[in-house]
Amino acid sequence: MDRLVKTGTGWRLGWNPSAAEYKGLVGGEDWALELTEAELNDFCRLLGQLAATMSQMAGELMDEENIACEAESDLLWLEVEGRPHAYSLHFILYSGRGAEGKWPASAVPSLVQAAQALKVF
Repeated sequence: MDRLVKTGTGWRLGWNPSAAEYKGLVGGEDWALELTEAELNDFCRLLGQLAATMSQMAGELMDEENIACEAESDLLWLEVEGRPHAYSLHFILYSGRGAEGKWPASAVPSLVQAAQALKVF
């Protein structure tokens, strides 16, 4: 498999299976961070869990209600915040070099779709 980089308005997500250490990439409008395979796997898995939770909450909340949900692994922490149909995503990388990033609500739906399709976990 060759290197794959998916991009959309306000986000980037990449996978390079032949890279020595940092096989993954996450990025926003004007930033990017390389991730190890384990970090990328956790990012995509946790993002999928949070997106599913937000979808499930849609029927539980009033239209104007905001919610925040978190998920974490030993490697990173993710939080979604907003309404079930429009929420931002924030992450903190715990391991090694440590990093932090955020995506606006407008970028999250297509980032979630790309994360689900990036590779098989």
